[in-house]
Amino acid sequence: MTTIRRSQDRGHADHGWLDSYHTFSFADYYDPRHMGFRSLRVINEDRVAPGGGFPTHRHRDMEIVSYVLEGALEHKDSMGTGSVIRPGDVQRMSAGTGVAHSEYNASKTEGVHFLQVWVMPDRPGHTPGYEQKHFDAASKRGRLRLVASSDGRDGSVTIHQDATIHAGLFDGAERAEHTLAPGRAAWVHVARGAISVNGERLTAGDAAAVGDHVVLDKGEGAEVLLFDLG
Repeated sequence: MTTIRRSQDRGHADHGWLDSYHTFSFADYYDPRHMGFRSLRVINEDRVAPGGGFPTHRHRDMEIVSYVLEGALEHKDSMGTGSVIRPGDVQRMSAGTGVAHSEYNASKTEGVHFLQVWVMPDRPGHTPGYEQKHFDAASKRGRLRLVASSDGRDGSVTIHQDATIHAGLFDGAERAEHTLAPGRAAWVHVARGAISVNGERLTAGDAAAVGDHVVLDKGEGAEVLLFDLG
C-alpha cells in the first residue's frame, strides 16, 4: 500500500529570513494526523536568506541529519565542531544528553536550501556526537545510495536507530527498487524534480509512505530520500 503526502498539504512558515515547509508537526504547525512516521519525526525543507540563520539553541535525545540541496550551511556546536555543509554532504549530529548548536547561511549573497531531518534515537542518553560525509552525484546516479545507517556500513554516517537513509538521483530510464523486510515501512521524500513512486507521480516536496516494495522510475531531475524504518 502506498499513501501519498502532497507538498501543498505540509505546514508552512515564512519568517522572512527563513521559508520553511514541515512534513510533520513542528513548531507552530500541529496536525495530530501527521506527528511523524515510525521513528522519523521531522522533515523540514528550509530556505535561509543570505546572512540568516538559527542562533545557538539546544537539543537532546534526537538524531539530526542535514542534507543540503543548494548553497552552503555553516554549523557550530558545543562539542567544538565547526563545519560548512554543501550539496552532497550528509551531516549527522546526535544530540544525546544535550548539545547546543547554531546553523547559518554561509553566504552573504546566495540562499541556502536544505532538508533537516530528525530521527528519534533507540534510547535516551546517548553521548553527543557529530559526523559529516560527502556522497558525490555519481554514487547516487540511478540508484539508492546508503547515506545513514545504524552501523555505518558502506561508508554511511551512523545513527542511533534501526533505520537507514538512502539518497538517489533519477532521470529518464533510470530505475531503482527497494524491498522492505517484514514489519518495516518506507518513507520516500522527493527533494526536487519529479518521479513515479509505485506508479504515483510525485513532484518536489511530495512524499509517500510504503509498506512493502518501492519502485522509483520515470524521473525528471529527481533527487529522492528513502527512509527504511523498523
